Amino acid sequence: MNRAELLERFKGEAIFLKSCEKRPMDGRQKAQLNRKGNMLFNQGDVESARRIFITTGYSDGLSRIGDYYRSKGRAIDALRMYWLAPDKKKSAEIIMDLSFMVKNLIHEGENGDG
Repeated sequence: MNRAELLERFKGEAIFLKSCEKRPMDGRQKAQLNRKGNMLFNQGDVESARRIFITTGYSDGLSRIGDYYRSKGRAIDALRMYWLAPDKKKSAEIIMDLSFMVKNLIHEGENGDG
């Protein structure tokens, strides 16, 4: 079913549609947005920078956001940024840390320590 047919099907209803289509972005637009994201990140507006870097797919920016989250103890959020970057080395480090933690929790549960 194409978009027009789908919209016609729900005509008159209050609906929310999320599209996964990416609009093409030329190199100039991407560079301009990345500069703005870097500026926002440096000013401490990490969440706005994150949204820009996700939009542009700026891997270095996503990795820096991941580093920021990791420094704040937000391992899952950091992993998400590293995964999008993609920064396999940093992703693997967090996955290993989380695996170790889960292994220890399971071990504690089996021994009645928890």
